[in-house]
Amino acid sequence: MKLEFAEGKIRLFIDAEIARLSISQPARLNALNLAMWASLPDAVAAAVDNGARVILLAGDGAHFSAGADISEFADVRKDAESARRYEAVNVSAFAAIRQSAVPVIALIAGACHGGGFGLAAACDLRLATEDARFSVPPARLGLAYPASAMRDIALALGQQQARQMLFTGETRTAPDMLAAGFISAVHPDLKALDHAGAALARRIAGNAPLSIRAAKLALRAAAEDDADLERDADALGAATFESEDYAEGRRAFTEKRRPVFTGR
Repeated sequence: MKLEFAEGKIRLFIDAEIARLSISQPARLNALNLAMWASLPDAVAAAVDNGARVILLAGDGAHFSAGADISEFADVRKDAESARRYEAVNVSAFAAIRQSAVPVIALIAGACHGGGFGLAAACDLRLATEDARFSVPPARLGLAYPASAMRDIALALGQQQARQMLFTGETRTAPDMLAAGFISAVHPDLKALDHAGAALARRIAGNAPLSIRAAKLALRAAAEDDADLERDADALGAATFESEDYAEGRRAFTEKRRPVFTGR
């Protein structure tokens, strides 16, 4: 299945249980304009609604994303009022990734800056190529990021590393970010990155979907120190014990075979 949003600049491909969500404005290093930001929640929802168990988030071509398309700021972010409206759209996009019921894996090549870095930080897992470069430049642009995006960055990077990147606006390499724990693996090129991302997605998609959802919600509850989310995660976890997948998992273990999970 193929779906397009924002005049084809956000593209969704679903193959069996794995979705690939592509940021597609390669002439601008996959920078996102306002329409692209606004379409991301719908694209994520479409992936989940159409049966995806994992979402791969990637750029079109050699770059992940250079962030927001600054060329339109004079129109869409020209004063405090328009900036607040723009930020609300950003917040919704980051939240759609963070709150997705299924895991989202960022495949990062080339530029990963600004809002692109924020999208990557909102993902559950991050892989990168050796040539990937990372920065969060609001201090060099005279603006500020929404607090929820800052929380994603701090959780993904750690307080000390996040503060240094935000305060200095410095650019870091993939090995730097691997050492900092922001990414889990570095691959030599785009082909290797895609192969590794697809393999990881298949491993996750082969596990019990209800268990994955419960784990993701519980981890989010812990990260945000949210008692309501923790109760929801506990309820979702308790429901797994009455699921068909739990019965299938026990049978498969006894029969020494791979389980076939249905998400029920």
